Amino acid sequence: MTLFRRYFGPDASLLTPAWLSVGAAAILTLLGAYCIDVASQLEAPSSAAELAPRTMKHLVFMGVGMVAALGIALPDYRRWRLAAWPILGGCILLLIFLLVPIVPSWLVAPRNGVRGWIDLGPIDLQPSELTKLAFVLCAAEYLRVRQNHRTLLGLVPPAIVAAIPTGLIFLQPDLGTAMLFVPVLFAMLLAAGARARHLLLVCVLAALAAPAAWPALKPYQRQRIVDVYRDFTGSPRAGSPTAEQPQTARMLLGAGQTWGLSDSRTRAVVRSSRLPERHNDMIFAVYSARFGFVGGLAMLALYALWLAGALLTGARTRDGFGRLVCVGVATFIFCQIAINLGMVVGILPVIGITLPFVSYGGSSLVSVWLMTGFVMAIGLRKPPPFSSPAFQFED
Repeated sequence: MTLFRRYFGPDASLLTPAWLSVGAAAILTLLGAYCIDVASQLEAPSSAAELAPRTMKHLVFMGVGMVAALGIALPDYRRWRLAAWPILGGCILLLIFLLVPIVPSWLVAPRNGVRGWIDLGPIDLQPSELTKLAFVLCAAEYLRVRQNHRTLLGLVPPAIVAAIPTGLIFLQPDLGTAMLFVPVLFAMLLAAGARARHLLLVCVLAALAAPAAWPALKPYQRQRIVDVYRDFTGSPRAGSPTAEQPQTARMLLGAGQTWGLSDSRTRAVVRSSRLPERHNDMIFAVYSARFGFVGGLAMLALYALWLAGALLTGARTRDGFGRLVCVGVATFIFCQIAINLGMVVGILPVIGITLPFVSYGGSSLVSVWLMTGFVMAIGLRKPPPFSSPAFQFED
């Protein structure tokens, strides 16, 4: 403890709710590795050498993410305020690079029609995942010392900051990731003291303008929205090319029933179902087939622990930057969970959102571990004893 406080400061403490986020992240990542293996091969591995290649990569990226999170947690997180804008600028340049048509296909190859990855040989970099964290850092740095966001016109600058990465990601086109930035910005504005009536007015105006975005959607994106509407109204959707994936996912959800299937039977059912993206966006269907409804509730409890750790850490600190970072990363994680589960159960259109910590994907996994590292960095450092609470206004 003497060495710990010498490095972190006399007010540092290991008693922090951030451990809830770290523990939940570790368990969820290991569950993801198991489900990826179930989705990838028919026979259960008898040793580590027989794990599926995707499972091995997931575990490797788990190690990379945990080391990166440790690197974030050790130094004072307030130092990142100076680097926030340059990091976001670099991410925006990478997003622009993805859209340049003359970039060779061996470096940027579309996947499922999306130009979202840079091929670096052994790894693929997805800049949009890193942009999430960069945006949170910049928004927190901007809002921590200002009050103009408490006026209607003062909402314009942070909206512009969010609109730039949102627009570039939408052009890839990656509608799912682009949709995440708006609720994160709203949550951070609300935590920073923005007036609820101003945010409500913006929501109403956005809802009225939403139909204008319909022509900008790709045909398959419009079809997926129509599929969900037909499900709710009970209309037939025979011949829809986008209907197979969510229907198959719901079949696997139901196969698990209450307690789930055995390992061997789950592997056989998943393999015979031919569910697209079962190791990625649809991995919750694989998990539910293996562990059933009770297992699904257990996973939701683990996510609740992660969110509780992040939000309690944000409530505990008096530093405005730290509080907004916790709110921002918690909102990103919550929205991804809600949208991904909504896709799998069929109440939301399939828009390509990964399940945090569980889905296969190196950039995604490292990104959420970096978010966990920031929560830990903020949680380890107690607020100064005589500091005033952040975002306290007279009204």
